[in-house]
Amino acid sequence: MPKIANDPSRKTWITTTSDTDFPIQNIPFGVFLTPDDIITIGTRIGDTVIDLGALHQLGYFKNIPLTDDIFLQDTLNDFISDGQKTWRLVRNRIALLFAKENPELQEQKEHCQVVLFAIDEVEMQLPIQVGDFTDFYSSKEHATNVGSMFRDPENALLPNWTHLPVAYHGRSSSIISSGTAIHRPMGQIMPKNSTTPIFGASKYVDFELEMGFITTDANILGESISINEAEESIFGMVLLNDWSARDIQKWEYIPLGPFLSKNFATSISPWIITLDALQPFKCQGPDPIHEPLPYLQFSGKKSYDIQLEVAIQPPSQQETLVSKSNFKYLYWNMSQQLAHHTVNGCPVNSGDLMGSGTISGPTPDSYGSMLELTWKGENPLSLADGSTRRFIEDHDTVIMRGFCQNSETRIGFGEVKTELLPVFEKKNIKQEL
Repeated sequence: MPKIANDPSRKTWITTTSDTDFPIQNIPFGVFLTPDDIITIGTRIGDTVIDLGALHQLGYFKNIPLTDDIFLQDTLNDFISDGQKTWRLVRNRIALLFAKENPELQEQKEHCQVVLFAIDEVEMQLPIQVGDFTDFYSSKEHATNVGSMFRDPENALLPNWTHLPVAYHGRSSSIISSGTAIHRPMGQIMPKNSTTPIFGASKYVDFELEMGFITTDANILGESISINEAEESIFGMVLLNDWSARDIQKWEYIPLGPFLSKNFATSISPWIITLDALQPFKCQGPDPIHEPLPYLQFSGKKSYDIQLEVAIQPPSQQETLVSKSNFKYLYWNMSQQLAHHTVNGCPVNSGDLMGSGTISGPTPDSYGSMLELTWKGENPLSLADGSTRRFIEDHDTVIMRGFCQNSETRIGFGEVKTELLPVFEKKNIKQEL
């Protein structure tokens, strides 16, 4: 089926700017709360949010086989389950409906009042119910940096790293949408020059610049997904901040990997950018160090040129850009990750979230975590307000942004923005009474 929604020449009757992340060629999907406190599924053009539930009820998707309530739900899971053919039919229909020359909805002013909202009128929600969360470790630069810090720099990469996409299973209950604040975590920490751990608040809270991809119902128990079929099972992508507590992590990660140091929060951006919208930005990834096993081999372009950046904003101060990276730096691409994830017959479901792992580039200003940017805190970063940071401090807000751009189109992800609050204090109800 042709992806006519990607036509770079199409203009829209919705007001936009030339540098918007959400031109008519994007057509992302998200879930939002209307001013009347109704949760619905929508898309976005410029700074205008479009209620797909209302559009469907008004008959604008009548030639597409959709259930009556498909866009009246509080998650995108059922729509994602409908598969790639349905996603494309809906995106193509939206593209035509909001094309500048199409009067079909444009002249129905009463319908427009029901369907269209300004972005600041709505409250974005977590777009999916995440059943399972897998976090990969696929940036060679990041893995090398971390291995150099904590092991022998000559053997920074463990023997398996260049042969398979390393990953661990994370916690889905603490995945949150942009704008949801988190609390500094507690856990066990081994102080320097001590042989006994202590319990306390993490002093080394860190961000991890990642991207996530969301799957559909792709296979059954025992069935694998081939590398050539993998992209058909990926609905779209989000920005992802996989928060980390480095001091807790250092003590707990051997032998089974991170636990409390990771499961306290993972933030994602609210708009899912479809893989179809990203097709004009496909590119080659890094050359492999070793020839991978056959199930991980592919031909053609499997990576994406997505520019990424991270900023830190102290309370009541301007933000400071601290990192600029790119998704294309990842050594293991999404198709390889999904093929490896399922090669043993592990089923993936609609709404499953796969994190890329920290995305670091080849230069110090492209590193994807404070651990690397400050090199274990030894080289503090200077912020615009004159303060310095080794790691993230209470009431700092971390902002991640991402976009693709060529000579014809810009497709963006918006941002994922999260404030770090102090340690959670349980309220004493008796005292309040």
